[in-house]
Amino acid sequence: MEFSTLQFAFVLLIFCWTGFVRTGFGFGGAALGLPFMLLVAGSPIDWLPIIGLHLLFFSGLSLAKALKQVDWKYFKKSLRWILPAKIVGVIGLLSLPPNVMTVIVYSITSFYALTWLLNYSISSNKNWLDNVLLVLGGYISGTSLTGAPLIVAVYMRKIAKEQLRNTLFVLWFFLVSIKMGAFVAVDIHIDWQYALMLLPAAGVGHYFGLKVHAKLMENDQQFKRWLGGGLLIVCAIGMTKLYLG
Repeated sequence: MEFSTLQFAFVLLIFCWTGFVRTGFGFGGAALGLPFMLLVAGSPIDWLPIIGLHLLFFSGLSLAKALKQVDWKYFKKSLRWILPAKIVGVIGLLSLPPNVMTVIVYSITSFYALTWLLNYSISSNKNWLDNVLLVLGGYISGTSLTGAPLIVAVYMRKIAKEQLRNTLFVLWFFLVSIKMGAFVAVDIHIDWQYALMLLPAAGVGHYFGLKVHAKLMENDQQFKRWLGGGLLIVCAIGMTKLYLG
C-alpha cells in the first residue's frame, strides 16, 4: 500500500486508536479500527497481517508479568468450541474476494455499533447459547479478527473480573498466531515495514489505554453508545465508497 502524507497521518491516528481500545477494553482493536483503515486504503487482507503483528507484540508485552492472572481452566475449555470455527473462518478469509471481505467487516461492525448505540448487551445465561456465541466469535475472528465482542460476552460471565483481560490476551495471542501462520503458509504479503513504522503510534495508544482501563470499565455503557454512533457513520461512508467508488 502507498499513502500520501495526509493518509499516513490518518493511519497513525487510527493505529493509536486501536492500541488504546485494545488495552483499554482488553479487546476490540481490530473491530473498532479496521473500518477506519478500509476508508483510507486497501482491503482486509492488507491490514490484518499488520494488526495481527501488533496484537501479538502488545498482548505478549501485557502478559509478560501477568500469566498467573489467567483462567487457564476456562481458556482450555472454550477452545474446543472456538478453535474449529476459527480454522474455518481463516479458510474463508483466504478464499473470499476482497470486496466481499470488506462488506463482511462493515456488516459485522455495524451490528456491534447498533447494539452499543441501543444499549443492548450481547449476553447469555444458558450453556448451549454460550457455545453458539463462542463458535460464531471464533468464525468471525477467523475471517476478520472482529469476533471479540461475541467471545467476550461469554468470557465476562465465566471468568472473574480480575482475570478477564489477561485471559482474553492469551486467547487473542493464540488465535492470531494461527492466522499469522496461515498467512505465511499461503504466502500472503506481510508488510513488516509498515508494521514497524506504525508500532510507536500503537504504543502511544497502548500506554494511555493502560492508564484509563479502570475508568473505561466504570463508564462502559456510556462510552460504547458514543462509539456505536460514530462507527455506524464510518460504516455507512465505507459502504457508500465501496459501491459508488
